[in-house]
Amino acid sequence: MVNEVVDHGRRRFLTVTTSVVGGVGVVAAAVPFIKSWEPSARARAAGAPVTVDISKIEPGQKLTVAWRSLPVFIVNRSKAQLDALPGVDGRLADPKSDRVSAGQQPAYAQNETRSIKPEWLVVIGICTHLGCVPDFVPKVGAEPFDPDWRGGFYCPCHKSRYDMAGRVFAGVPAPKNLEVPKYHFVDDHTIQIGVDPKEAG
Repeated sequence: MVNEVVDHGRRRFLTVTTSVVGGVGVVAAAVPFIKSWEPSARARAAGAPVTVDISKIEPGQKLTVAWRSLPVFIVNRSKAQLDALPGVDGRLADPKSDRVSAGQQPAYAQNETRSIKPEWLVVIGICTHLGCVPDFVPKVGAEPFDPDWRGGFYCPCHKSRYDMAGRVFAGVPAPKNLEVPKYHFVDDHTIQIGVDPKEAG
């Protein structure tokens, strides 16, 4: 009969080594699994604020930018366009924006121009009827869809109209004014969409 000598040191070494390798394998398998729960870079970017240089937008012109996969209209309203706003109040469904739903218009845009600075309009360019993108028709003058047009937005899908403050006309299919997103002015030449002034401060 042969007596075998048990090497306890070697046994402990093999046990520890096996445990460490197994633990590393579990972590290596778990990391991609847990990472798969995180939103993708594209998804994070889709909800991120958008910073826009507005220095080259002339009075009367509009720039469209994408934010959260939505078109956002940034309009530099001319003095004539601002002067025309009170003249259409009687033709609007909600001239004072009293019927706004939660999140449809920030408190700092609840004024006659629906904006932080009177000359700058920032609205989501989606018709509140069925989601078409309205055309920007800035000139004051007779149009086929309105003989007393004072400038604004016209939806070609179902003929809804909005004035130069994004307020909806009465008697059209769209039920609400165009939505004003959260935004603030970083400086005189830059707007950031997606962050309101309090969040920026």
